[in-house]
Amino acid sequence: MRAAAVGSAAGAFRALFLTHLHSDHITDLNDIFTMRWAMSFAPNPLIVFGPVGTEALLRATEAMLEPDICYRLAHHDDLQWRPSSVVTEVNQGVIFDQDSVRVTAASTDHAPVRPTVAFRIDGGNESVVIAGDTVPCPGLDGLCSDADVLVHTVVRRDLIEQIGLPRLTDVLGYHSSVPDAAQTAARNGVKTLVLSHPVPTPAPGTEQEWLDQATAHFKGEVVLASDLLTLDLTR
Repeated sequence: MRAAAVGSAAGAFRALFLTHLHSDHITDLNDIFTMRWAMSFAPNPLIVFGPVGTEALLRATEAMLEPDICYRLAHHDDLQWRPSSVVTEVNQGVIFDQDSVRVTAASTDHAPVRPTVAFRIDGGNESVVIAGDTVPCPGLDGLCSDADVLVHTVVRRDLIEQIGLPRLTDVLGYHSSVPDAAQTAARNGVKTLVLSHPVPTPAPGTEQEWLDQATAHFKGEVVLASDLLTLDLTR
């Protein structure tokens, strides 16, 4: 849906990058897999990069979709091939290098979820790091060195501790707080920090609280992410 909103679609994706296999990060995988197949006019395998376990995930996704695959093959005479994917399981180093776009992976720390990775995308003179879910760790620091943008999932420790539910306070042990993310950005010379996947969801009117927690530790630009946010890195 987000791709469609910017004039793209699953069929146009050059590659899909998964940081880890937690459900909230892969829930829409089945729709991407299906729509890339059903809306293409020739075989168009989905290219996927992710941590160890990604290959099994794609095979399980295809098996789960088997009834739907059969329905569509029976209904569309011009659809004469099955959906497919090409999976590369990654851990460390350059994993993608095409047409002036280079993607580098590094291991992160989201234990007990193992393995997990972050990605750095370099294109031209600009660089963006996608941290995924992690606590501060050497792998993420290495990717962030002098990056233009760090997109980092964050939690509000103060709010979660106020709520006090054990199932929620559990997340504090394997996610970065807003200050954690800000300190990672500051430590590595990042120019812009984007706070993403905020937990709990910011209540309307509290957005500045999230920014203030970050700017107390990081003097660069801080942005609280929203769907379809656009940043200009060429300025």
